[in-house]
Amino acid sequence: MTIADAVFAWLGVGALVAAVLPRVVAGRPVSLPVVFLVCGIVVYALPLPLPEVDPVEQRLLTEHVTEVCVIIALMGAGLALNRPVGRRLWASTWRLLGITMLLTVAVTAVVAWWLLDWPPAAALLLAAVLAPTDPVLASEVRVGEPTEDKHDEDEVRFALTSEAGLNDGLAFPVTYAAIALAAAAGSGWSAEWIGPWAAKDVAFKCVVGVLSGLLIGKLLGWLFFRTRSSALRLAEYREGFVALGATFLAYGVTELLGGYGFLAVFTAACAVRAAERAHGFHNVLHDFVEQVERLLTAALLFLLGAFIALGGLAPLTWQGAVTGLLLLLVVRPLAGWAGLLGSRLRGRERRVVAGYGIRGIGSLYYLAYALGQQDFIVPERELWAVVTFTVLVSVVLHGVTAGPVVARLDRWRAGGPGEGAESGDSAEPGEPGEKRGAGTLRAASGPPA
Repeated sequence: MTIADAVFAWLGVGALVAAVLPRVVAGRPVSLPVVFLVCGIVVYALPLPLPEVDPVEQRLLTEHVTEVCVIIALMGAGLALNRPVGRRLWASTWRLLGITMLLTVAVTAVVAWWLLDWPPAAALLLAAVLAPTDPVLASEVRVGEPTEDKHDEDEVRFALTSEAGLNDGLAFPVTYAAIALAAAAGSGWSAEWIGPWAAKDVAFKCVVGVLSGLLIGKLLGWLFFRTRSSALRLAEYREGFVALGATFLAYGVTELLGGYGFLAVFTAACAVRAAERAHGFHNVLHDFVEQVERLLTAALLFLLGAFIALGGLAPLTWQGAVTGLLLLLVVRPLAGWAGLLGSRLRGRERRVVAGYGIRGIGSLYYLAYALGQQDFIVPERELWAVVTFTVLVSVVLHGVTAGPVVARLDRWRAGGPGEGAESGDSAEPGEPGEKRGAGTLRAASGPPA
């Protein structure tokens, strides 16, 4: 028996388990990501002929595999959102991005600099890497399948899903800031890099990312639903893999233009969704993307568990562990609460959104990418240990608690027994924060409106 044979066998088992597990764990205080993470630890603790898993030595492979997983997840998030993009309708999202994310980055960087005694560039890198959130790893706190009703999303699930869709791209400018600071000052501090960084890595790349995604999304929306040629009107054919084509096209073209591909993919997905909201082709695209995303996420978390079993946390210091715990248990919840002050979210809903800033695959991608661009003085394995520990705790903590917490929140909204509303907690009737009945999309084979 060779290692390749064992890998094929485990891939087969993993794919079958990924198909069965969502129904097995439904309603239980455990999530599919937790199961695969634990499986990776257990399997690699056994004396089996399995390949080594080392993101430090296999940095480039780690970067590209996590990159693919992230962009597919972004397409799925954008296709799932029913609510049109707008200043008021997305008010919670803008608060989480403009206030919560910036506060989280700033405080995490200061904590890493002070507690870990890392150079400013390495501390800023850790903050950037741990900035993006990832509701994919706790499906209970993200929106469900697309429907035709723009109000068919409660504010908690919408806020967490839309935040994750956009902050995966907006973490890039902070990552580039850490890279620029390391290149300009090494282990010290310099302000010379700020001007070029603000002009290129913030303004130019963000604008190109959004505009490119919007144009590609509108073009694909026209092609899917409105072109006169029936052969090109892909919405009439139930071919879900078209979503992969849209994902890679938006990402690749935008990266070639020098913009942020992550922003482009999510923007393109929202534009395709807006092209014809009441069409079942969105469900076909979303379901296909969700299946691919589930497989990739399961595989990556299994490998993360393998890395842990092989000693990935050995370089972790108590200061690194405390930094990760402070981010998850103190910094993100308080920053989330501050960012949502004055929003329509109240009481329990605000606490859930503030507390479920889940860290996951995006953090692994950003770390692999940044370490390929610049030397940050701090040993790479120590950086990987802190990030891996934080993701591990987040996956377990949020994965185990998300189901019960959100179920209790739903019962409270419905006014179930013993779940009376807190004063000032509920949204006004008719506002997007109120969960409505689900609309049903037309069959994908029907003609466009």
